[in-house]
Amino acid sequence: MDLSVGLSAFAVALAVLVIVTLAIGINIVPQGYVYTVERFGRYARNLESGLGLIVPYVERIGRRVNVMEQVIDVPSQQAFTRDNAGVTIDAVVFYQVLDPARASYEVSNLEVAMMTLTMTNIRTVVGSMDLDQLLSHRDEINERLLRVMDAAASPWGVKMTRIEIKDIVPPADLAGAMARQMKAEREKRASVLEAEGARQAEILRAEGRKQSAILEAEGRKEAAFRDAEARERGAEAEARATAMVSEAIGKGDLAAANFLVAEKYIEAVRAIATAPNQRVVVVPIEAAALAGTLGGIAEITRSVFGEGGPPRTRSGLPPGTGPGAAGAGQGAGQRAGQGAGTSRPGPAASPWGGPAPGGDPATGA
Repeated sequence: MDLSVGLSAFAVALAVLVIVTLAIGINIVPQGYVYTVERFGRYARNLESGLGLIVPYVERIGRRVNVMEQVIDVPSQQAFTRDNAGVTIDAVVFYQVLDPARASYEVSNLEVAMMTLTMTNIRTVVGSMDLDQLLSHRDEINERLLRVMDAAASPWGVKMTRIEIKDIVPPADLAGAMARQMKAEREKRASVLEAEGARQAEILRAEGRKQSAILEAEGRKEAAFRDAEARERGAEAEARATAMVSEAIGKGDLAAANFLVAEKYIEAVRAIATAPNQRVVVVPIEAAALAGTLGGIAEITRSVFGEGGPPRTRSGLPPGTGPGAAGAGQGAGQRAGQGAGTSRPGPAASPWGGPAPGGDPATGA
């Protein structure tokens, strides 16, 4: 009876021991973690995520290391720049454990070591830069910190992925001076831009005046060219007309000469009558000579329009064109002038062969 009870107790104890042994030897490692295994207190190997087995009572789990990317919020600290300007600066650090054994056994507290290393290197980098450079080259600060921190944390089996400067706060008095400087700089920039705009506008206006003057000069040049061409053509036409009249005179046709003289006479009278500075025009000319000239014009007109042709004298010349025409006209004019005071007004002879309606026989007008 006592033997059976002892065997039963032994079996129960053995079963409990087996269960405890299995529980110690079987480990489930979560994703993103690595467990270190120590054999008799010394690092032996790693257990990756999943089901892991160790030798009970010989091996044990040493450290549970997070191998995911982690972040450390570095607290704000006071630092001085190269030009002795004090600033308050804080940052955030991103890192990842690549070697769990070295991260576990090369440093006692990895997170504290990382924070202390980051703060020290931030002060070092800030002290090597001026305030203006510090405020305007934040990316350069991040790059320099990342390079220095990665080299320092490499013996711990840690990879520095990113370091970001969150904020840089200068002192209050320095911030006011910076604000005034920024305002002055912007006012200066606005003045420069305004002056540049005025300069460009003046250049454009000058360019417009230049183009206008060029176009105006080209217009005057073209007009002068056209005027010269018109005068040249007029002179050519007049030369041809003169040549034709000369040729006609050379052939004995005096009607052409009379026509030319009458045309020039009419043009001269028209020019005198239409002058803007003349109100009364006195032409000292003999009316009989004018009548004789107009008679020649009438003969030419009848010849041109074919009204039976101009009447011819025995010499073959039109009336009023013979050698005594001028003298007869002059004598008639003198007789008319002498009898103007004693004779009564009557119808005057028209240059076309009849009395002029309403004319003065004394003047022939």
